[in-house]
Amino acid sequence: MSASGGTRAIVAALAANLAIAVAKFVAFVFSGSSSMLAESVHSLADSGNQGLLLLGGKKAQREATPEHPFGYGRERYIYAFLVSIVLFTVGGMFAIYEGVEKVQHPHPIEAWYWPIGVLVFAIIAESFSFRTAIKESNEIRGSLSWSQFIKRAKAPELPVVLLEDFGALVGLVLALGGVGLALATGNGVWDGIGTLCIGTLLLVIAVVLAAETKSLLLGEAAGTEDVEKIRAALVDGDVVTRVIHMRTLHLGPEELLVAAKIAVEGHDTATQVADAINAAEARIREAVPIARVIYLEPDIYHAQPDTSAKA
Repeated sequence: MSASGGTRAIVAALAANLAIAVAKFVAFVFSGSSSMLAESVHSLADSGNQGLLLLGGKKAQREATPEHPFGYGRERYIYAFLVSIVLFTVGGMFAIYEGVEKVQHPHPIEAWYWPIGVLVFAIIAESFSFRTAIKESNEIRGSLSWSQFIKRAKAPELPVVLLEDFGALVGLVLALGGVGLALATGNGVWDGIGTLCIGTLLLVIAVVLAAETKSLLLGEAAGTEDVEKIRAALVDGDVVTRVIHMRTLHLGPEELLVAAKIAVEGHDTATQVADAINAAEARIREAVPIARVIYLEPDIYHAQPDTSAKA
């Protein structure tokens, strides 16, 4: 996985979530808090998700084969989509179930210092993980807003970790609120309500992740800026006079396919056209280094007659 894939952010999130999952489960055992149980399952699911992202990054590095001539770059999209499914089912649905159960059959929280202490520790640990994800993202985000970055990013790992860490922090605050209200009022229903809020939050994040990774799986074009760079690189003003039409497709986060029909003059020789195509490919790769698969088709351009004007 490339550095832009956010490996450091994934490893930081994995380490934090494993430690937090253990701490939350211990707190649940001593306190009986459903919010703590939901949060421990949430952290365990997040740990599994980070493992899936690392596995997807590893598998994506395999060399192309005759059966898969364009390589395995989309493995990263597949595993990111699996993360959204795990977050929805294991995280969100379990929390909803546990919350409903606690609301219907509330019981007071015992050993209050366990859930409070663990939640404070978890907020601190998740904050460090979230900070790492933000730092990694800022290196490639540029002038994009956070919502634009999550929507437009072609490497799925950083948006996944960002949303997971954000959801974890908000979920911890909700859990702390539910436990705090249950302790203050002596009514365990608040613990269940906090758990329901956590489940709803995870379901929303999972749906957002699924929608974004589904778009990547279907195949997204290059960004607007890269498309303009490729168009400018294609035309040399000598042999290649214009781009008739062009298509781009991400074969993976760091591999772009470019297919274009380019206009050449009718009097150009085959050698001139071939040299112009080779030069155009070199310019494209210099302008957009991830454009690794390029197919250019020369054609004679004929302007369409203007039929709108009447004699």
